[in-house]
Amino acid sequence: MSRSVIITCALTGSAPTPARNSAVPVSPREIATSAIGAARAGAAIVHIHVRNPETAEPSMELEHYREVVARIRDSDVDVLVNLTTGPGARFVPDRYHPTRPARGTTLRAASSRVAHVLELEPEICSIDFATMNRDGFTLINVPDHLREMMQSIQAAGVKPEMEVFDGGHLELLRELITESPPAPPHFIQFCLGIKWGMPAEKNALAYLVSRLPGNSVWSAFGIGRHSLAIASESIRLGGHIRVGFEDNIYLERGVLADSNSALVDQAVNLVSRLGHSVATAEDTRRILRLRGSELRQHARQLQSASL
Repeated sequence: MSRSVIITCALTGSAPTPARNSAVPVSPREIATSAIGAARAGAAIVHIHVRNPETAEPSMELEHYREVVARIRDSDVDVLVNLTTGPGARFVPDRYHPTRPARGTTLRAASSRVAHVLELEPEICSIDFATMNRDGFTLINVPDHLREMMQSIQAAGVKPEMEVFDGGHLELLRELITESPPAPPHFIQFCLGIKWGMPAEKNALAYLVSRLPGNSVWSAFGIGRHSLAIASESIRLGGHIRVGFEDNIYLERGVLADSNSALVDQAVNLVSRLGHSVATAEDTRRILRLRGSELRQHARQLQSASL
């Protein structure tokens, strides 16, 4: 049956992609402009990281987030803002004293990682249910930090988009949401093809879907050349999709995308070819039941129940 498919556009991420594709947005103005263009092309959600405008390196500066969000909100587009809380989890062990952080470590307290969310109150923010190895460092998201971040996010009336990179991460998510369940439905993003995480394969996605908690809305993406294949499979299995420069900088093999909008256009065409419609921002609010006052009321009820 035909349905509305949500397209999320992940605009810039934290990988060194600007060096590989000059179209990747870096400054707050560029990121906001790219978000607005992606929304006009059909994205209902824009997923936002920020970068240092001088170095293009990942940043956690509140002022950069403020500028991006203000520019989007002051525009004429209706789009859901989704701020990342991923930065602040990286630990690089010192070669000779592995309990000490080496250069490149960004590990922060849970309260620091959600500070921009609490101030700016986007409709959605992502939270990574992932402790995992990467080249030269480890991403650390321990359960107690996740609990604290989830409580703060929900108290602010923000919907958590829970990102899952492997099977064990989904089991942790299932356990934590039984302790302090987010306001329904659960919004889950499957991230496939990231090195040493779940492979970008149909059977891997099918397994993750089979382990979904009840009352979930889910989306998926595949990295790089797997982008369209995983998007197609996600739609076929009843999910939603994510595209954008954070995950893929090519339109096709050897052809760099010149904008996030071009990747959204490609996703819109895919949704149409598969017989579905593209969800608007208002459709997406309905699907995810995004009403800030209701989310805050849910958080107050959880808090009262724990006293």
